[in-house]
Amino acid sequence: MKSLNTLWMILANELAGTCHTSATVDVKIVNSRVENEGDSFLTITLPNFAKDFERSLELGKVDSGAFAGFKRKRGPLPLFLGGFLRQVFDTEGLLLDVPSIDCIFAIRQLCYVFGKIERPTSEGRTNRAIGGYVETDRMVGAHASNISEESREEFRRMAALLYRDVFTEMDELVYNGDIVGHHGPGATADKLVGNNKWQQSDWTARLDRAGISYGDHVLPNWRYYDQLDHVTIREPEDELPVKVITVPKTLKTPRIIAIEPVCMQFVQQALLRPLVELLEKDSLVGAFSTEQGISSSLLGFTDQDPNRELAREGSETNNLATLDLSEASDRVSIQHVEDLLSLWPHFLEAVMACRSTKAEVPGWGVIPLSKFASMGSALCFPFEAMTFLTCVMLGLQDAACSTFTRRDIMSVRAHVRVYGDDIIVPADSVYHVISRLESFGFKVNSGKSFWNGKFRESCGGDYYDGEWVTPIRFRQDIPASRDDARQVISLVSFRNQLYYAGLWKTTAILDELIKSKSLLGHFPLVEDTSPLLGRHSFLPYQAEKTSRQTHSPLVKGWVVRSIIPPSPLDGWGALRKVLSPGRETPFEDPRHLERQGRPDAVGMKLRWMTPY
Repeated sequence: MKSLNTLWMILANELAGTCHTSATVDVKIVNSRVENEGDSFLTITLPNFAKDFERSLELGKVDSGAFAGFKRKRGPLPLFLGGFLRQVFDTEGLLLDVPSIDCIFAIRQLCYVFGKIERPTSEGRTNRAIGGYVETDRMVGAHASNISEESREEFRRMAALLYRDVFTEMDELVYNGDIVGHHGPGATADKLVGNNKWQQSDWTARLDRAGISYGDHVLPNWRYYDQLDHVTIREPEDELPVKVITVPKTLKTPRIIAIEPVCMQFVQQALLRPLVELLEKDSLVGAFSTEQGISSSLLGFTDQDPNRELAREGSETNNLATLDLSEASDRVSIQHVEDLLSLWPHFLEAVMACRSTKAEVPGWGVIPLSKFASMGSALCFPFEAMTFLTCVMLGLQDAACSTFTRRDIMSVRAHVRVYGDDIIVPADSVYHVISRLESFGFKVNSGKSFWNGKFRESCGGDYYDGEWVTPIRFRQDIPASRDDARQVISLVSFRNQLYYAGLWKTTAILDELIKSKSLLGHFPLVEDTSPLLGRHSFLPYQAEKTSRQTHSPLVKGWVVRSIIPPSPLDGWGALRKVLSPGRETPFEDPRHLERQGRPDAVGMKLRWMTPY
């Protein structure tokens, strides 16, 4: 198996058998199109085919503009995947009363299987994505000035209803200096990595003026005041900009993120932790139990299951809509956040002080930012979620034709959920919600938002009429040898997901590939809790030998190991790290003062380990 279209053919034939049809014509079309168009047919064209399919499910029919670029023989249905499509739509293109769930899953699986494969995007597509980033920021600034004062006042009132208890406590924490900075594992704009971050020597005057001083928050204590002689306090015009970069996402477009300076990241983390904790336990927007006994909340930060459960419910009952926003984080403006925190001056000042005001963009130089924060800022995700939830509640208020109180919010919260840009709202209020979101400058992605038919998707959970139809994604290229460790790990994960989906013929062929000497060779049956790269199965594992020390069963297989880069730390920086306020548990790695940061390599080692 050396090519993606070979894997596609194997998968198509198995799914065709499940759906009582033939994939012979489909395989010929794919082979021909890949030969002429390359892998972009599998990674870009087929996902677009799936989007047209989902839109047809939403409309209840196949319209004339759907499936462009695919031949039709008679009627609106294309020849490609025709055997599957005819079990979902009739010959006139109308949705069947009882469409085949297996065929809906099969179509989406075959179209999306390679849609998220991580490969570098072409230079042209990358440049367009970066140009879109800059243009979106310009539009954000222009739109913010057009929002009426009346709308802004409504936004401020609703934000106060939703978050007053949380923001009041955050305001007190900032005022009392009780926030604690932390360093994340990622890159920084000033190129400090690993343990070097604990000896940062850059700070900003804006942070000082907000009462967040270097001496109070970076030094272990004031006995080390002499270190202040080595600190650069930057005025706003001299601050380091965030560094905008692209990382692989899909062949269609890269993901754009912004790398923050270390001092900004440090303070963002100081605000992030208490903010999320307070939101999650808040009596209004935090955790509660539904009538079905399911734990949910209006805002989600770590648990996506409530979104999936609501999406499943919406697909079955049609009472809930799933909305998705385009360029979500890049459309939250400074003005949105200022209005959100207008009654809490200390918290607002701290948030703005750790916000980067300019960005270094490839091909554009350094530009001022109108957006609040790009993806990469620790505060980007919570503030976009809080902003979206405020707009959603304004839309529900419009639908109810009344001014909401906290009691009204309590009455609808079992039917509302915001996790980043994945939004779930009552279907009968969806147009009011969309209107409010768009009036505040956000863009609803019509291709990924659903409320009419029985298809819903949210947070990686896709459903049709209550049934799971989520495709399994192939994330990396097919490995050529064991040295391609990341690709081998991804292939094993893909194999195991296919097994649990019941695609056992494809799984068996992948097993032979993975067992080959060029890849793993040893590929034992293991439980999903085992540290070994192995085959998950409903069958019990088979021990190959017994440990002499513990008498536990052992099997031979490969263990993934990540190589943490060297990053020695001593002096006051080491003291600051070890005595970080709020640390209650020991460091996982006893050598954390010697090595730190994200792994610079991933490898595998053959070992005898327990299969469970």
